[in-house]
Amino acid sequence: MTPTSPWTRIALLVCAIMTVNCAGAPPTSVAPPRLLLPQAATEPCRLDRLPENATVGDLEAIYVARGAALADCDAARQLAVDTLRAERALQDRWRRDQLN
Repeated sequence: MTPTSPWTRIALLVCAIMTVNCAGAPPTSVAPPRLLLPQAATEPCRLDRLPENATVGDLEAIYVARGAALADCDAARQLAVDTLRAERALQDRWRRDQLN
């Protein structure tokens, strides 16, 4: 009979216990957090156009309306960008928590 070290048996036992513990752990099935885009961020921008026989008054009215529409469009774009950045920050935090 060949003499065996007691450490060999202990190492095999520890390896078996670690394998059983890992195999018994349930897989993580939690989805990362997602944010919904606000309605204003999903609507297309609408810009008014000049009528066929435009007058100076029409031009001034359209100029003001387009300026307001561009400001609204830029605000909606910024809202979408802020939402995306917040969602990515939440997902990064979620991934960090999953690893720890």
